[in-house]
Amino acid sequence: MPLMSMPEPPLRWPECSTPSGPAPLARIRRECHRCRSGPEKAGPGTEAGMIDRRGVLATLGLLAAAPGARAAGYPDRPIRLVVPFAPGGATDLAARILQPHLSAALGQPLVVENRTGAAGNVGMEAAGRAAPDGYTLFLGNVGTLAVNPTVFARTLRIKPVEDFAAISLVSETPDALVVHPAAPFGSVREMVAYAKANPGKVNYGSPGAGSLNRLEMELLRELAGGLDMVHVAYPGGAGPAVTAATAGDVHGLFVTLSSALGQVQAGRLKALAVTTAARVPALPEVPTMVEAGYPAFIASSWQGLLAPAGTPPEILRRWHQAVAEVLLLPDVRHRFALAATAAVASRSPDEFATLIAAEGQRWGALAQRAGAVAE
Repeated sequence: MPLMSMPEPPLRWPECSTPSGPAPLARIRRECHRCRSGPEKAGPGTEAGMIDRRGVLATLGLLAAAPGARAAGYPDRPIRLVVPFAPGGATDLAARILQPHLSAALGQPLVVENRTGAAGNVGMEAAGRAAPDGYTLFLGNVGTLAVNPTVFARTLRIKPVEDFAAISLVSETPDALVVHPAAPFGSVREMVAYAKANPGKVNYGSPGAGSLNRLEMELLRELAGGLDMVHVAYPGGAGPAVTAATAGDVHGLFVTLSSALGQVQAGRLKALAVTTAARVPALPEVPTMVEAGYPAFIASSWQGLLAPAGTPPEILRRWHQAVAEVLLLPDVRHRFALAATAAVASRSPDEFATLIAAEGQRWGALAQRAGAVAE
């Protein structure tokens, strides 16, 4: 049976376009009853001639506003990078390392804006609602992008998977269980034993209710058969939480190693374990959680770059290329390594989007099991 071609959709006035976008000028002249012109219909100064010119100008305006046209001159002014946490944490550290190099790669200043609050939700919502023009980007992490959608399901006014366009992963960092040197336990086994013998007497900090670090302690409590411990959240990210642990306000916490490495090396905190599958070069004497007796406990924090949904694909591709190139620079890799962090780029934006979805399922399920859901 011969295939029948579908008729072209009718043109609409005054846009002179089809439902899929602006129509070719030749078709506009051929079919649009308001734009057809000829010697007898659209002479200079006639109403038909004026309408014809207006139709062509309208179509050219639509073409100029198309994503490809908008991206052609990008960027032509400073770009804002929203970091949803205070200085001192892994996400802010990644932003500061990348900032000068990405500015040079794009040819415009990259301005880091720390928008803190609500476990990163304030900054995430501000970035997600920005114009999708490539001039506002978001540096999120596993907490904001994969944990918060479940923990704050009732109040979060944005859906990361739907309201952002993924660009690339930028870094991965081990997490560590650290405690104050005066804590009444010096290993993971001792901490678990103490918590079981003293219900409600061990308190632990976290960068927020929706943070990965809070869920890591929930995972330990679950794997240890149930531990009665007190959670204390510190808004603003890892920096304030580490400060509290150093002061002895809490016994300890899981935290990104980059945020606590200096305190551990100075002896103001003690690392009991790292959460990666293997020991980390920065602290070779510190065992893994697997070595401590919890083979199912493998985790890491990560940070990644996103733009508001609807950002032109050309801009997303340019940013992905810039990130991939910058993360190969020796200086960038060295600075990340000093913070016990790996510089890692996604092979494509789609790969990063897949990671966000998978991590959301993993940690979201744990948050529900642990009851770590904000009212």
